Amino acid sequence: MKHKSSTNHLINESSPYLLMHTHNPVDWYPWGKEALEKAGKENKLLIISIGYAACHWCHVMETESFEDQEAARIMNKYFVSIKVDREERPDIDQVYMTASQLLTGSGGWPLNVIALPDQRPFFAGTYFPKEQWILLLEQIRKIYRDNPQRVEEQADSLSQGVRSAGEIPYNHAEPQYDPHIPEQIFENWQGSLDYRWGGEKRAPKFPLPVGYRYLLAYYYFTQKAEALEAVKITLDKMAMGGIYDQIGGGFARYATDAQWKVPHFEKMLYDNAQLVSLYSHAYQATENPLYKEAVHETLEFVERELTSPEIPGGGRGFYSSLDADSEGEEGKFYLWTKAEIQQVLAGDAPLIFEYYNITHQGNWENGQNILYRLKPDTAFAAAKKISLRQLEEQVRNARQKLFGARSERVRPALDDKILTAWNALMLTGCLDAYRAFGEERFLNQALKNAGFITGNMMADDGRLNRNYKNGKSTINGFLDDYAFTIEAFISLYRATFAEHWLSLARELMEYTLAHFYHKPGDMFYYTSDLDPGLIARKIEVTDNVIPSSNSRMALNLYLLGEYFSHEEYILKARRMLNHIQPALPMGGSYYANWALLLTYFLFPPFEVAVVGNDCLQKRKELERRFLPNMILMGGNTGGDLPFLKDKNPGDKTFIYICRDKKCMLPVTGVSDALKQMDSATLPVPFSFSQKG
Repeated sequence: MKHKSSTNHLINESSPYLLMHTHNPVDWYPWGKEALEKAGKENKLLIISIGYAACHWCHVMETESFEDQEAARIMNKYFVSIKVDREERPDIDQVYMTASQLLTGSGGWPLNVIALPDQRPFFAGTYFPKEQWILLLEQIRKIYRDNPQRVEEQADSLSQGVRSAGEIPYNHAEPQYDPHIPEQIFENWQGSLDYRWGGEKRAPKFPLPVGYRYLLAYYYFTQKAEALEAVKITLDKMAMGGIYDQIGGGFARYATDAQWKVPHFEKMLYDNAQLVSLYSHAYQATENPLYKEAVHETLEFVERELTSPEIPGGGRGFYSSLDADSEGEEGKFYLWTKAEIQQVLAGDAPLIFEYYNITHQGNWENGQNILYRLKPDTAFAAAKKISLRQLEEQVRNARQKLFGARSERVRPALDDKILTAWNALMLTGCLDAYRAFGEERFLNQALKNAGFITGNMMADDGRLNRNYKNGKSTINGFLDDYAFTIEAFISLYRATFAEHWLSLARELMEYTLAHFYHKPGDMFYYTSDLDPGLIARKIEVTDNVIPSSNSRMALNLYLLGEYFSHEEYILKARRMLNHIQPALPMGGSYYANWALLLTYFLFPPFEVAVVGNDCLQKRKELERRFLPNMILMGGNTGGDLPFLKDKNPGDKTFIYICRDKKCMLPVTGVSDALKQMDSATLPVPFSFSQKG
């Protein structure tokens, strides 16, 4: 039971996750000077409890342990307790998650760390039931009282481990790249790919979009059919599976099983952003209508449920997540009994039962059903001996009715904080959808969000803030905020040919080089040199559910180097990749963004300039195809970019296809331009087939 009459030190925070702990009897503090000074002054251990709003087990532990009077008494008397929203403060989460992994071999959320007053951790774990939590705190208190030297030694050893974890051996030799690495990456990765259900052969299954984006590019360059098949089976099964909201659109964070059937029901902005991009790219490569459907429905979900109204500073932001729970039960909003569907659909129900695998006993727990599909629509329609059009119409009508009925339920909680990095990912997703499908509404979504970032999150000197809620923005930006915003602004230039966006991207790059760059290692720290120090200043290099900030920064350096003919940027990207190259062959999806960068050096991209009054229409036509080796630029009358300055089209619109600044004869037709790219020979020896 929450004690509404009292509040703790979280009362003035903006994070929904922190605010939900405001009335706990635990005297929580936010991370900051006040809590850390109190711990030092009173020689009290720190409890650092890290989670996020959509985390199911975070809610469970709050209810069981942090609302309990006895647990709160011990925490308040002997500890200083700090609550951290990992999405607002990923820098803190990085440090203490590393400690957990070093101590236990695993991690997760809620993450509960016990540290000395100077922030050095010596114990870490995840979820604890009340009795276990109370016993643990009593034991730790006694150990610290009776044997402080033992605790000090553990904290010192663990902190050293945190500082050195993830360090890479720097290679400062002249960058050289083995042209067989792409083949080695795929051969070593292929054995773990699940060609029946998609993803990798394991459970739970996370989407990991960056890995499949790389496999699409690898297929483009090599025509390796198995690579495309791995992408297609993954995207097909996800879009038909329970991880996808078959009624309202949008993807859950992951599936708990190997068939994408049972989701962990929270919906995160960053997953949906990247999956919109991935499905858009896959549609460009395959023209599979299922992928178009997934993109459109997901963007409709984001517009409907994760987009703010117009913000006073300008534009519209994207909210962070929807909770897994409603009415205290995980997934309740999304689940159906057979009787509920029968009541809504009446005579149309039998077809929908079969289409979505609905049973009387339930296909999940307690008579509940998760809606998912096992057959593509063409196969299902053929089996039912009805036309595809008839099936699509019946399903569309049923979905509308079920959506209406579901809208009357208690909704999952919304985490309505706005994070710069995640907004930039979604901005890029809208632009990738615009490029694939040419629909102006997707470009408008992107422009409104770009207006929010420039109007509310970006200072005149190029500094970004991390978070925004109710007009407040209190946290200095981290490297991923810059990396993904630079990517988004480059993408905005490519979609509009407005050089303003490239100039902003370069301004952000210069700020990042000034405040994040680790010159001895040619890498970027995750935190700015303006931020108060933690026990470790980490450098993030491995890709995961979100690409690493350094891999994205390396790609940004390369692309800005090409656009501005800035060789120093390209050299920095080369040096960064040179350090990572030894990890690529065995890296699979965890180095996929770095592998994408490698393709730029092994398969020199085309510089494509579209110049003339019809440049935007021809840009649209070019973008309908998946062309991962195209650096696109243009304008009505050329432009100020070095590559455009000598391009004067006169009355016509010309397309220039170039490589290494050497151009073929300009053409006026998009089909002719594509033929020039298709016929070009790659100057790299490969043992497998090539595509230009």
